[in-house]
Amino acid sequence: MQNVRVAAALVGAYLLGSIPIGLVIVRLIRGRDIRYWFSGRTGGTNVMRMAGFLPGLFTALTDVAKGYFAVWLGRYLVEGSVWVEILSGLLAILGHNYSIFLVQLKDGRLHFHGGAGGATTVGATMALWLPSILIITPIAFIFAYGVGYASMATMSIALTATFIFLWRAVSQVGPWGYVLFGVLAESLLLLALRPNIQRLMRGEERLIGWRARRNRR
Repeated sequence: MQNVRVAAALVGAYLLGSIPIGLVIVRLIRGRDIRYWFSGRTGGTNVMRMAGFLPGLFTALTDVAKGYFAVWLGRYLVEGSVWVEILSGLLAILGHNYSIFLVQLKDGRLHFHGGAGGATTVGATMALWLPSILIITPIAFIFAYGVGYASMATMSIALTATFIFLWRAVSQVGPWGYVLFGVLAESLLLLALRPNIQRLMRGEERLIGWRARRNRR
């Protein structure tokens, strides 16, 4: 029975993360397939480009909710298991980035679509330790609107979570397993953001925030 609960928690977390909220919203508002516009991702930033600020914000918030409730589901089905909580959060991020609902067959190979995982990582991190949002949000905001790169803001999320959980583990108020969650979540974000990292290295990444407004003047 325990194995069934573990399997249900992990499969449920991946499927929950896979729900392509952004794609649905853009289809309803603009009648377009977001996978073929701008970055091609289904997250809040690309939805904002396609459909405006409020749809983008709603997408981001629902993506946060996916990560939060994936961990909550794992905690509910398998009470007291840190590892099920961690895997549930990671599988929600994996599902968001590589959605089973957005798989396509191209050139004889399966291609998965999705987002970059930042918002879903925020949600999973909040489920593991709710006050983390008070630290992650301002740091991500600095990178997004101060430095001017959404991709750097996304990368900062799991990195910040790792340091938060490391501090809590060293202080003996949190499990060391959560540190592993941060490291693996960061790996998933970096994997999804490889094209952005390459553009950052070439100085070609799209600017946002005050720097983007300044360049438009």
